[in-house]
Amino acid sequence: MDRKRELKQQYKETPVEAGIFQIMNQQNNKIFIGSTKNLKTLNGIKFMLENNGFTTSKALQTEWNQFGKDAFTFELLEKLKKNDDPFITEKEALAELEEKWLEKMQPYGELGYNQKQIR
Repeated sequence: MDRKRELKQQYKETPVEAGIFQIMNQQNNKIFIGSTKNLKTLNGIKFMLENNGFTTSKALQTEWNQFGKDAFTFELLEKLKKNDDPFITEKEALAELEEKWLEKMQPYGELGYNQKQIR
């Protein structure tokens, strides 16, 4: 029981890191680019996909159901660096970083599962 308590404490003390991640379908090389304020939540995203509850991208969920979890890989693309600028929130900085990766990877249409945002 002490080991369980020790692991819980270790988990709580691990710093929360935000970042950009990629989910790739190894069967057709389509990708999904996403961001999270807490990289620990990637397991939650896997859980949602495995339980048909990923509503962020219906196309990704459909192909996850079709190909199975073993056809997909998760990769951390970039961690958000701490910003000392008081005028930029973590949410804004994370959105900028995600936009940079979306621009670079272009995961739209035949290449991916993201939807282009209309501005």
